[in-house]
Amino acid sequence: MRARLISVGERMPAWVADGFAEYAKRLSRELPLELAELRLGERGKGRDLARALSDEGEAMLAAIPRGAHVVALDGRGRQWSSEDLAAQLANWRMAGRDLAFLVGGPDGLAAPALARADQRWSLGTLTLPHMLVRLILAEQLYRAVSLLGNHPYHRA
Repeated sequence: MRARLISVGERMPAWVADGFAEYAKRLSRELPLELAELRLGERGKGRDLARALSDEGEAMLAAIPRGAHVVALDGRGRQWSSEDLAAQLANWRMAGRDLAFLVGGPDGLAAPALARADQRWSLGTLTLPHMLVRLILAEQLYRAVSLLGNHPYHRA
């Protein structure tokens, strides 16, 4: 099983890129994690926000691997503890499908991307920078893998 994080926005700050790379490296054997960065739709004065979201949604749908189980990171989704995520990961492994995690841009996910999701996951009620969500997602996936493997990384 492989995982792909599909995220709107390019050029992470170095500290985010370094952190993401560290967790992706740690996950490389148990759950290879790939990042697909998508161009942010054009925004600003005189730009159509609906068009920008539509462009992002089309690119996101095209980046989802065929047959993947899709999880949208959405503030209106279900909140999972680290243990809950580990249980989800165990279920996803049993299903034998690749995973795709969707992270939208500053205006969230396009409606077609949300509609394509098999599940919606909320990281909580805090508003987080979308670049930081990448790092949190990678760390939590590593924590879930560690929990399932009885690794001492998670000591709750």
